Amino acid sequence: MTVMAEHTSQMSVEEFETIASAAPETVTLEFINGRIGVKKVTDGDHNTIVTWLARRCMQTRPDLDLYQGQGLRVETYREGRAKPDAVLAPEAHFAGHGEWADPDGTLMVVEVTSYDSDTDRRDRHEKPAAYGQSGIPLYLLIDRDSCTVTVHSTPDRNVGGYRDIHTAKFGERVLAPDPIGIELDTEILKNYVR
Repeated sequence: MTVMAEHTSQMSVEEFETIASAAPETVTLEFINGRIGVKKVTDGDHNTIVTWLARRCMQTRPDLDLYQGQGLRVETYREGRAKPDAVLAPEAHFAGHGEWADPDGTLMVVEVTSYDSDTDRRDRHEKPAAYGQSGIPLYLLIDRDSCTVTVHSTPDRNVGGYRDIHTAKFGERVLAPDPIGIELDTEILKNYVR
C-alpha cells in the first residue's frame, strides 16, 4: 500500500504535519514508527473494494459512516499519523475534526493492499500494532496478495496489536464482530485481484 521514505533524524509530529499539509493531491503521507510513508495512488480495483465495503456497511448499519481519507492520530501518546483506506465510525462522527482526528469513537479501520514492496511490513505488522495500541476495536485487512480478509479484534493498548485474529479466504463469509456486527460475503473480492 505504501512506499517508504526513510528519514535519518528524528522528526516531530508538528514537522510531519507541516510537510503532509503541503503534499500534492497525488500522494498521501503517513507517519508511523517515526518514519514517513508515502501511499501510492490507488487503482480502480482498490477503490471498488472500498466502495463495495461501504455499500455493505450502509445496508447493514445505516447508523454508521465509512470515511475515506480521514487521518487518525495513532500509536503511543498519539505520535503517529495514519490515513487508513477507510474508517468506520458513527454517523457524522468526524464532523468538525481536522485532518488528523483522535481515534476515540472509531469502530473499525480498513486497509486494502496495493501490491507494494512494503505491504508486509506496513499493512500486516506496523499498522495493526498502531491501531491496536490506539484502542480501535477492529482492523479489517483486505489482502489482495494472499486473497484473504483478516479481522483483527480485541485491541491490546499495552503492547499494541490485537489479541484475536481471524483470516478467511476470498469467497468465505467473514464476521466483523461487535461493535460492528456485520457479516461479509467475500466472494466478489475474487474479481478484484491480479
